[in-house]
Amino acid sequence: MKLRKGLIFIMVILIGLVLAACSDKESSGKDKDSSSKDENAVNETGMPIVDEELDLTFFANKPAQNEGNDWNDILIWNEYQDQTNINVKWNQISPDALEEKRNLALGGGDLPDAFFLSQVTNTDLLRYGGQKVFLPLNDLIEKHAPNLTALMENDPSIRKAITFPDGNIYSMPSLIEEDFLSLRLSARPWINEDWLKELDMDIPETTGEFYEYLKAVKELDPVGGGKTIPYGGTQIQEMVQWLSGSFGVMNHGPSNTNFDLDPNDDSKLRFYAATDEYRQMLEYIHKLYDEDLIDQSIFTIEWGQFLANASENLYGSMIFYDPIELFGEEIGSQYNSLAALEGPEGHKDYNKLSSSVWDTANLVITSENPNPAATVRWMDHFYSEEGAELYYMGVEGETFEKKDGKAVYMDHILNPEGDMTFEQAIAKQLTWLGSINGIIKADYFQGGESAPQSMDAAEKIAPFVPDEIWPRFTFTDEENKILQSIGQDVNNYVEEMRDKFITGDEDLAGWDKYVKTLDQIGLEQVVEVYQDAFDRYKEAN
Repeated sequence: MKLRKGLIFIMVILIGLVLAACSDKESSGKDKDSSSKDENAVNETGMPIVDEELDLTFFANKPAQNEGNDWNDILIWNEYQDQTNINVKWNQISPDALEEKRNLALGGGDLPDAFFLSQVTNTDLLRYGGQKVFLPLNDLIEKHAPNLTALMENDPSIRKAITFPDGNIYSMPSLIEEDFLSLRLSARPWINEDWLKELDMDIPETTGEFYEYLKAVKELDPVGGGKTIPYGGTQIQEMVQWLSGSFGVMNHGPSNTNFDLDPNDDSKLRFYAATDEYRQMLEYIHKLYDEDLIDQSIFTIEWGQFLANASENLYGSMIFYDPIELFGEEIGSQYNSLAALEGPEGHKDYNKLSSSVWDTANLVITSENPNPAATVRWMDHFYSEEGAELYYMGVEGETFEKKDGKAVYMDHILNPEGDMTFEQAIAKQLTWLGSINGIIKADYFQGGESAPQSMDAAEKIAPFVPDEIWPRFTFTDEENKILQSIGQDVNNYVEEMRDKFITGDEDLAGWDKYVKTLDQIGLEQVVEVYQDAFDRYKEAN
């Protein structure tokens, strides 16, 4: 239990990250890769990657969970150095200084050989790629990254997500295994099954049945004294995204804010936050909020208060992470998972799902790198089964062992001596806490998302997941300027009015005024930008 409780909070922090917006340097075609003069010294397959030792300097984000360890002398990187013959000197940067020091490195010319898990934005990838500070990797990936290439062939959205409007790829991404649905779902809906039984009700399958359950919970008040909360959560957006599939919006996932595919024309995007379907969803959620079926503090509640409420068993339903792992067996086992609810027009999809592309910029190679080909091979290993096992589990016999063919952490990791926590035991030898490198697979992650309750929930939700979840689109420099100004104004206004419509601070009778205001802000320009980006996305190979 100690293992999973810690891990689930780590993954929650990760889930909060958002793929950055992008900009563009116009180009008439793909740039040629700046292949290293030492490319011939790279072994095409197997280990070591190079026969003569190669020294590289990496600028790396060091998450808070890794505090106290030195990546220059730690099991995972010592082992990989021995395998590859590549000695990485790690320049570890704390998260609070990451952006400043990254910008100084880029602006001051004191470049590392590569940026690793450094949250380089799509805007900077294109800007510095156009300036030849970051190397285009198209040919290098084709020649020296068979594992990433195979993943892109299996899931074309990966290549689309990392290919910029100039046709170039400037980074190697962090990925979630496509079938690791439980992790891609992030927080998911739960319902108090003990209270369902007390009410002699079945698990809701429609929005109408969910409303009737919440209403019955409020009337029953199983906690007593009016303290029962029919639905609670840490933010209203979780409910909005969950219910989007019940009302026919956000039909390709949440990565491209407020945009989905026009159901009447698959060549066009739709700004769904101005549609009748979206308004109908807000009317439904407002009804729940207006009747006190949603926690009235959901717009301001802190995590600590939410967890305290849950520990007192106040919630009839919620959207959150694994209840048993977070609330304990006694309370958590009362909850069963919900899947998609059928809405009033017959929509029944589960669209609240992240792309398998976690971050576009896992590794970015600079013009200072003495051997880009070897560096690409170094990174590509982590897209393989063996590489994923190494990064997330460590070394067999040192940090994990095989039981019934499955890798499991050894006892000194699972149950460290004294006051040491599981996280501290992991951080002494591995560096994955707080970051996803290469590809994360269910077989090598033992946190809350792979707990039985969460995996069962994912299996229940799987039939309602769309066939294609979009990653965030990439944009040209001019497009990005529009998105950073008018686009941000549009998004801010949509979010502000969403909350006001739900609480009743603004009457939905004023919907036409809301739509007109969006037009006045400049929605048409934003739609044009996204449509152009979508057209490129479809055409990308």
